[in-house]
Amino acid sequence: MIKTAFLTLMSVLAAGALTGCQTTTGGGSSFTFDPPAKQPRNPSNVSVKLSTGAQRLYVVEGNDVLLATPVCVGTASTPTPHGNYTIYSKTANRRRVSNPGAGYPMTYWMEFKPAYGMHWGFVKPHPATHGCVRMPLKAAQKTFNLVRTGTPINISRSQPWDATIGKSLPRVDDSHLPDPPMSYLLSPQVFADARQGRMWRF
Repeated sequence: MIKTAFLTLMSVLAAGALTGCQTTTGGGSSFTFDPPAKQPRNPSNVSVKLSTGAQRLYVVEGNDVLLATPVCVGTASTPTPHGNYTIYSKTANRRRVSNPGAGYPMTYWMEFKPAYGMHWGFVKPHPATHGCVRMPLKAAQKTFNLVRTGTPINISRSQPWDATIGKSLPRVDDSHLPDPPMSYLLSPQVFADARQGRMWRF
């Protein structure tokens, strides 16, 4: 019951506020997954490619994949929008402002359309959000550092790397994780821990 309520709140939050990457370390949960990342030769050439069908996100420079990660996208009734957008807002320590769920963390927020963004959130191996793109914590942190205001993002049903790099990524599923205490999620410690690549007991 508590777990369901918490995940529902996280979905509401998302709706309202909404190298060679051939090998990875970790898997299992979004807190153990830690994707390798390459630095771009020219940061202005970096772009993001999101596959809603495969639930995979790729940070690329031309055809060179700098980072690849599993993500969690919107359901059929509340889909992540397809198209070409630009990341126009970045906030590392973002919290939801309005109710319900005011104060909940949406760490490493990267907004590409009003009320739609990429950010840390509990990841499932199937679509489960209200349109946002939930990312493993370390993947969100590294993506946040690779992109900048103005970075283009293409969101499509599939991307060219789904059958190669995307297929080699581990399955990430946070469904079994216990709820962090609300007192912790509402505290400054949640952001301090996120900067260290961790959260609560995970």
